[in-house]
This record gives sequence, C-alpha cells and structure tokens, in this order.
Amino acid sequence: MTLGSTPLSELAARLSSGATTSRALVERALAAIEAPDGEGSRAFVSCNADRARVEADASDALRKAGVVPSPLAGLPVSMKDLFDVAGEVTTAASPTLADEAPASRDSTVVARLRAAGAIVLGRTNLTEFAYSGIGINPHFGTPKNPWDRSLGRIPGGSSSGAAVSVSDGMAAAAIGSDTGGSVRIPAALCGVTGFKTTVGRIPLDGVFPLSNTLDSAGPLAPTVACCALLDAAMAGGDMWSAPAPLPIEGLRFGVPTTIVQDGMDDAVSAAFRAALDRLSAAGARLRDIAFEPFADILEVSAAGGILGAEAYALHRDRLAAKGNIVDPRVRARIERGAGISGADLLDVIRGRADIQARADAIGAGYDALLTPTVAIVAPPIDDIVASDALYAEMNPFILRNTTFGNFLDRCALSIPIHKPGEAPVGLMVVDRTGADAHLIRVGLAVESAVRRV
Repeated sequence: MTLGSTPLSELAARLSSGATTSRALVERALAAIEAPDGEGSRAFVSCNADRARVEADASDALRKAGVVPSPLAGLPVSMKDLFDVAGEVTTAASPTLADEAPASRDSTVVARLRAAGAIVLGRTNLTEFAYSGIGINPHFGTPKNPWDRSLGRIPGGSSSGAAVSVSDGMAAAAIGSDTGGSVRIPAALCGVTGFKTTVGRIPLDGVFPLSNTLDSAGPLAPTVACCALLDAAMAGGDMWSAPAPLPIEGLRFGVPTTIVQDGMDDAVSAAFRAALDRLSAAGARLRDIAFEPFADILEVSAAGGILGAEAYALHRDRLAAKGNIVDPRVRARIERGAGISGADLLDVIRGRADIQARADAIGAGYDALLTPTVAIVAPPIDDIVASDALYAEMNPFILRNTTFGNFLDRCALSIPIHKPGEAPVGLMVVDRTGADAHLIRVGLAVESAVRRV
C-alpha cells in the first residue's frame, strides 16, 4: 500500500478493519516528507509533525470507542499555504507575509476537514501568491515532478507542493486552489486527479485570495471518488453516500477543436487520442465541435482581464513596500495590472457575460466537454529558470486550456490518461456552472473507461 496512490476508500477500509492505524499512516507520510533524498523540503513550507501525531493518536482512540466522524477520519492530508490554520502564519509562499500575525482560527475549509476527522499534516508550497501555472518558487524551492526526476521537471502551478505531496506519498490527498488552473495543471503534470469546483460552492473565508471573482478551492487526490469525498467535506455535504457513476454508454461529449488542441506535443496527442478512442469504444458519443468562445476569451483577456486587475488591486501596496523581495516573474505579472483601467475592466465583465451565454448555448447538447488539461508534458525546471523569455512563453501556454474554464465559471476535472511509467498527461472533463455533482458522476464513468494499467 502506497500512501498517495491508494484510494481514500481503501485507506478508510483498512482503518476500519484494523489493518492499519491513523498513527501508522501519519508516520508513513512524515517519513516521506523527511526523507533526505525526497522532495519534502520543497513540497512543504511547514510541517507540524508533533500535532499530526497527537491528532492521529486521538483519531485511533476515538475509532476504538466507536466514534468515526466520516470516511476521512484518520487520513493525513496537506493544505496549500493559502488556507488559514489556527496558530500558524499563512504566507502564500512569499517572504513578504512571513511577519504577519498567525491566524486566529482555521479557515472554513480546514475546520470542515478537521470536523470530518482528517489529519492536517502541514502547508504545501506554491508559486508565490499563487500567480503562475509553472510552479517555480525561488524562496522555498521548486518541488520536482515525479516523472523524470533525475532531470528535474516542473510540477505545474500554482499548487505545486500539493500535487507532489500526493504523487510522492507525503499525504493521502491535498487541498489546493484554482484561479486559472492551479489545481488541474499540477494534477495533470504530476499524474494525479484534480477537481476545480464552481466558484462559491466552497467557502473561502480564511483563504488568502488572488482573485475574488475567480478563486475556488479544490482537492488533488488519487481518484475521482477521492476528490468527491474531499469536496463533500469542504462543501459541507454528505460524506457517507458515495456518488454512483453514470453509465458511460450514451454519454455525449463535445470535443472542442478551437485552440485547446493547438500545440499538443506527441505524448499528449497520443494519450488524448487514446482516451477518446477508449471512451468511444465504451459507448460514449463523441463529437468534434468548433468553440469560438475560446478565441473570444483570449481576445477580451489580452490585457490581463479580471485576474490581472484584481491581483494588482490586492498586491499593489505590498509591491510598493516589499516588491524587491518578490519573485521578479510574479512581480512582473502583477504589475501588468496597473495598465488596466476601470473602463477596461467593465468591458471585460460585460464581455464575459456574453461569452458565457454563447458558450452555454454551444455546450447545451453535451454532458461535458473534453480537452487536454495541458497541451505539453512538464518541461525541465532548469530551462525555464534560465530564461525569462521561455518563462513568459510557457506560462500562458500551460495555463491556456484551464483558464477557459475559470473565465466561463465551469467546474472541471483533470483525470490521468497516461500509461504507467510514461510522462503524466491529464484529460480535462468540463461541465456546466454549478453542475459539480453531475461532473463527479460523469468523471467516475470517464475514469473507468480511460484508465490505463
């Protein structure tokens, strides 16, 4: 049993049968975090090992007494360093926030996970302020992608440490945030499952923001069912009633041909086509469709859009005071927002409403849309660190497909579709705004059809 690749339901069953204990699971996670040849020092900003052990022992004692709050009880999870944990400083992986006061209480997400019995191991690394799809952080280090580790490839961002904490068995699951792809990109590049939820379903009080309009919280975990369980906890839903997959036969999928397939490398193209073939063979109905709203999104957002304006409004005073210690790549992106006028922002907001309506009309006849999560496999860290020009080229390209879902306020899953041992590739399944429960059932069906073992 490998922590991080074992479904949460299986871990829960082993806890229930007495085959393992919460303390044993926590010790396994801590050993992986502390391994001198591992990625723990780069994947985690902080780890509260003593508290995790105490909470694990308490969970085991409660289980012996017949008290099991949920299927998450006793399972170790990691939290992206945006979510307040009582008594700890939320730094957003930035030295500019290191001297802030510790949080006086847990964020709602953390509080709900604790109430469900989950053990919060520590806080995971991210791109500074969560503002990049690459995953590089010069302050805390960049955790290496689990694939081709000897070369060292990017983990994807911004939830870089979250994805690596799962892929490397440092946590059973992780919680991240998604504003432009920050859950789905690292999930795809690191070979785990990621769930971008509809904005507003999961409360974000006590979560350091990037864009109040676009931010959402979501899980990274081994399977769609794992993501569903974590989502239910965070959204305040029923964790004991597992969703059932929809029958794959007859499900209708639109496969957009506008932009999202442009620039696919050979590995992504082969995995994507193989996944579509598997779905078709299983009885799903697939249709290539033009999706002009994607082109319109790029046009209306060219100057930075909603995210650029809101990020600049949030950080402009901080940059004025401490900008010299911010990652220059992140600082440059934030400063672009200074050029967005109020009138420009209103134009984007009005344009967004029109684009959303047209996108909804195109997608109305389908159960979901299917695209590659990211059009390429993870490039080497050193190449991107060495070249600002390459970073400026690769960041929007890696963010491209996922950002469309944020602009449209859709929910989406990234599901692994590569063969074991090959470069990780994600299939993105995109559903309607607010259709998160339906997406989970579609995702379970898709996952079963495309799984490659």
